[in-house]
Amino acid sequence: MQSGKTFCCKGEKFWSMIRKSAPDTKGSWFYVAWARSIKALTLATQVVGFFDMNQVHLIGGEKGGVGKSVLSRVLAQYCIDREIPLRGFDSDRSHSSFMRFYADYAEHVGLENFESLDRLAEAALLGSNTQVIVDLAAQSSTSLRTWMDDTGVLELLHDAEVPVNCWHILDDGRDSLAMLGRLLEDFQDQVQYVIVLNHGRGARFDAFHASEEKARALELGAKILEIPKLHEGSMRQVDHSNSSFWAAIHTTDDAKPLLGLLDRQRVKIWLKKVYAEFDSLHLTSDRL
Repeated sequence: MQSGKTFCCKGEKFWSMIRKSAPDTKGSWFYVAWARSIKALTLATQVVGFFDMNQVHLIGGEKGGVGKSVLSRVLAQYCIDREIPLRGFDSDRSHSSFMRFYADYAEHVGLENFESLDRLAEAALLGSNTQVIVDLAAQSSTSLRTWMDDTGVLELLHDAEVPVNCWHILDDGRDSLAMLGRLLEDFQDQVQYVIVLNHGRGARFDAFHASEEKARALELGAKILEIPKLHEGSMRQVDHSNSSFWAAIHTTDDAKPLLGLLDRQRVKIWLKKVYAEFDSLHLTSDRL
């Protein structure tokens, strides 16, 4: 199975074909031109993320109130702004904020319903360079794992070279860290991991940095992101407006601004910082 260290093999197959195309005579002018072209192509893949592909992003954390829905929303907005195709799925029956704020991109998925969950896998398998973003409800791991085991979803996605990325949103509580440990133990090297330190839900992450869970996550190739805190009043204004982040920070000629001038500016600065963290994941490349 794929792991955080062993990424999907589309890139490997590509470079294998490239190597086979090498000229036989290394000293020839054609070989020199070939080598220079390959060097330039290698640089291009590193800079712009050459190998676009479908990916699944399971946005979780198991406990409520750690910022899973906000992370799903801002990741969706990031994809929209970067013109990356996306499909969203909202499994939270209590408030469905992901679907409420991004109704044109997200739909409900029932974690207790295999047919409903199957739509998620089909979106990942049949899409075109699509990021499938799933906002997981609290305490959803058991239902999700049952579906995966009974359906063989991870094996199916692996065979189709579709990476599965488990995002674990952390606050600074011990229980959140313990749930990360259970996630790593449950999936081992079957998925890739993105650990998000949400400073909007915690001020000190010393326990995480000193933990066995962090060490284990890094062994599995996890990426660690830090999401800054958005001013509570500004976030409240965005939530009360029932609008996307784009609508919250933009004005139109025929509509009153949803946020005041300084609230809009605070949200813009926050989005810029969050986007810089997301940029490090290279969502348009063949590796996270």
